[in-house]
Amino acid sequence: TVNCLDQHVEKSPNRVALIWERDEPGTAVHVTYRELLDLTCRLANTLKKYGIQKGDRVAIYMSVSPLSVAAMLACARIGAVHSVVFAGFSAESLAGRILDSGCKAVITYNQGVRGGRTIELKTTVDEAVKNCPSIKHVFVAQRTDNKVQMGDRDIPLEEEMTKADSVCTPESMDSEDMLFMLYTSGSTGKPKGIVHTQAGYLLYAALTHKYVFDYQQGDVFGCVADIGWITGHSYVVYGPLCNGATSVLFESTPVYPDPGRYWEVVQRLKINQFYGAPTAIRLLLNYGEEWVKKYDRSSLKVLGSVGEPMNKEAWQWFYQVVGEGRCTLVDTWWQTETGGICIAPRPSEEKAEIIPAMAMRPFFGIVPVLVDENGEVIEGNDVSGALCIAQPWPGMARTIYGDHQRFIDAYFKAYPGYFFTGDGAYRSQKGYYQITGRMDDIINISGHRLGTAEIEDAMADHPEVPETAVVGYPHRIKGEGAFAFIVLKEQTAHVDHIKEELKTIVASKIAKYAVPDHILVVKRLPKTRSGKIMRRLLRKVVAEQSSNMGDVTTLDDPSVVKEILDAYQKYKEKSSS
Repeated sequence: TVNCLDQHVEKSPNRVALIWERDEPGTAVHVTYRELLDLTCRLANTLKKYGIQKGDRVAIYMSVSPLSVAAMLACARIGAVHSVVFAGFSAESLAGRILDSGCKAVITYNQGVRGGRTIELKTTVDEAVKNCPSIKHVFVAQRTDNKVQMGDRDIPLEEEMTKADSVCTPESMDSEDMLFMLYTSGSTGKPKGIVHTQAGYLLYAALTHKYVFDYQQGDVFGCVADIGWITGHSYVVYGPLCNGATSVLFESTPVYPDPGRYWEVVQRLKINQFYGAPTAIRLLLNYGEEWVKKYDRSSLKVLGSVGEPMNKEAWQWFYQVVGEGRCTLVDTWWQTETGGICIAPRPSEEKAEIIPAMAMRPFFGIVPVLVDENGEVIEGNDVSGALCIAQPWPGMARTIYGDHQRFIDAYFKAYPGYFFTGDGAYRSQKGYYQITGRMDDIINISGHRLGTAEIEDAMADHPEVPETAVVGYPHRIKGEGAFAFIVLKEQTAHVDHIKEELKTIVASKIAKYAVPDHILVVKRLPKTRSGKIMRRLLRKVVAEQSSNMGDVTTLDDPSVVKEILDAYQKYKEKSSS
């Protein structure tokens, strides 16, 4: 926190640290570095008063706000380890994360507000901590004026903070002490607590923030991610604040009160760098250009995307429509496990080329290698393989909390001597990297290796098909076949016609062998809250293992599973008849 707060307060206390774009449109709140330090120290002293010490784990279950940022920094200041749990997770998921890490306290709001709806945060926490004996206190802040049930262990946070001292001496920490842990879904289904430490993580977050986005003093940096995932940790909180930046906190959704929200905010707050997820861009693309063109986006200099590979159509729309063809677009590749951006088009030589939908260039100190099935490093260009990283970097995760063996198994066992990312990549003729999707999303059709993302990209070019997900399924003759789930723009009578068009597109874009054997229209796809499609569930549906779905608590809306299973059953009955 000294690097994120004190150093800036000494030099420029009245510089704006955070601009909180609340859910209610047009009600932004500005918080200076001095005010954020005051908030952080009072919160830190409150935690100490109730017995939170260095090394203790604290769960934070809050929507994006200056107070949730102060909660993270307050933990860091006293040497406690924060575990932020996205404020949309169920009580069961929250309890699982509290139990796994042995949290002593939870910090939450009475309620959250998102997209004009009220979210019952305190009720969810109450439900969760029923089964968590390690929790001694629940600190409750007020986001709305509504009263909530307060029990014995509940403490009204703001009330306590007004009584607390505004000076809190920071705990002295070793460079390898834990800073935070963050749960991410594993392929097995049980979420794993990824651990990041002090010095290396902060250095890496700050450097990547500065150089990938070309952040200049005085810029307004707008990362619209939630603090509940790694992008919010590295590029809403730690990276920008370490660099003395002005960071936007976005509490709302891209379509509230209408699909122009992002661009209205860009105009009003004069945002210079805008960093968001491809899933949101694809969603907005459906609503057309007028929502974008309504607002002045001349403040924008850099656009960024994060979370999954960006398809070409979305890239072009983001670049041409949003950025008017004049902003640098950085398609960034990294993971919860890497702590910060590892491959991105910038930094690079001045005006160096940027190829659409490619992450392209490794960041300083990142040494990517491609490895084949036999564990041999693939030399040369115009090649594909498993993406590994050959030497350590400051931002890398140090362990999985309480399960170092799982950490070793997940990242270092497959290709000894290398960190295995779980992703496949293509190295182009010119030596640039393109992420081809998770290795578990690679299918092998008649001996042809194919990333399902490639088929999805091809189908996404169809004007009626905003979203697709393709999974492999066992095929009697070809080994594996492709099964496509698609979402259509509106209910249309020409479903069969669209399916035929899609097959033609895939055949012409990739090859005949890549054409999906089955195309199933669904209302929506199963997604995690950060917008990743959970293909693991779709694979279970087509493999007909629906009795064994694994952990579905990370889904945005778990009811989607039954919806898709029903659609699949109907489709099967229709096909067999």
